Amino acid sequence: MGIVVNLTLDVSVLDMLNHMDIQPESSLPDRPVLAGGPVGTDHGFVLHHSEPSWEGSQSVGNGVSLTTSRDILCALAKGDGPESYLVALGYAGWAPGQLEAEMADNSWLTTLADPHILFHLDTSDKLSAAGKTLGIDIDLLTAQAGHA
Repeated sequence: MGIVVNLTLDVSVLDMLNHMDIQPESSLPDRPVLAGGPVGTDHGFVLHHSEPSWEGSQSVGNGVSLTTSRDILCALAKGDGPESYLVALGYAGWAPGQLEAEMADNSWLTTLADPHILFHLDTSDKLSAAGKTLGIDIDLLTAQAGHA
């Protein structure tokens, strides 16, 4: 599974918390909720710095964890949550062997998760910044192929 981190929904974290009857007690910044992918769009995910650990948090590498538990949302509403986090609805999923086949076909560019890119850049700048970690300009790539 994967979480898309560069597309937003027309809903904010504050809207989502209010919908879940979690009342913010602090001046929580009104961040957008991400469109995490087309699968399970009614399921929420929180990507956050690995420390402190929240109920059900799973490390996804490079100091980043993923959780689906309500306790982190309650902590965010109280101002006690992680400083760096993203909230997403939905995820991207693949059938068994599908992602491996796509990787073997070079359908994906991969790089390590960079907490600075994930948590501190504007959503619209994340793809370009991730490409730069690979030494490429994403804007110069094309889906077209030709023969010379």
